[in-house]
Amino acid sequence: MKHLIFVSAAVGIFSGTSINAKAQTPVNTVAEANAIKKTPQFIEGIEIRPEPIVPVKTPMAAIKTDRKAKVTPVSSTGNSSDIENCTSLQFKYAQLLNVEVEALANTGLYNFIEKWWGTPYRYGGATKDGIDCSAYSGTLIHDVYGTILSRTARSQYDECEKVRKDELQEGDLVFFRTRRGVSHVGVYLGNGFFTHASTSSGVMISNLEETYYSKRYIGGGRIQKAPVQ
Repeated sequence: MKHLIFVSAAVGIFSGTSINAKAQTPVNTVAEANAIKKTPQFIEGIEIRPEPIVPVKTPMAAIKTDRKAKVTPVSSTGNSSDIENCTSLQFKYAQLLNVEVEALANTGLYNFIEKWWGTPYRYGGATKDGIDCSAYSGTLIHDVYGTILSRTARSQYDECEKVRKDELQEGDLVFFRTRRGVSHVGVYLGNGFFTHASTSSGVMISNLEETYYSKRYIGGGRIQKAPVQ
């Protein structure tokens, strides 16, 4: 009988603990769980709201960053209502760039990348059938920021103000020596990532800390851009 009383008391204690733990579930955890239920999965485990988008070429596989790549957290002053107003495209690229979704305010930039993603590389090309790196950077800067650039990577490098790597901002140009001299250019997005037309995979996103690009990086440049609409 004593053993029976002891077991009953123990069960009561553990049951009470379990009930108490459930009662103290943080409100934020519940809100996050409800938010996740509302968004189905799509490409490579990225979660977005269902809406028509331009198919992309395995974006997560295309971004082959080193594990040692520096990740800089982006602070946010937004609240839950700001997150609710973000588009599926912002959620997608926030995960690709490893930043908070509220930080991606320039939706025109990511709409542009989405439309061009996977376009094959073609030397001298400037259309959806094929585009080279300087044509892609020039088209992006013109369509998103309203500024006209010269046609080649070398001339774009010459006409911009040089900035250090740790001073790069969204919309700056990043230059590389893949052959002799300045031979490749991309547009910086933030947190070490940049978009460009690569010879191997076409329009994509890469990271400056990847071994290939870190060894060939020349420097960054800033051009005078019109205000983002």
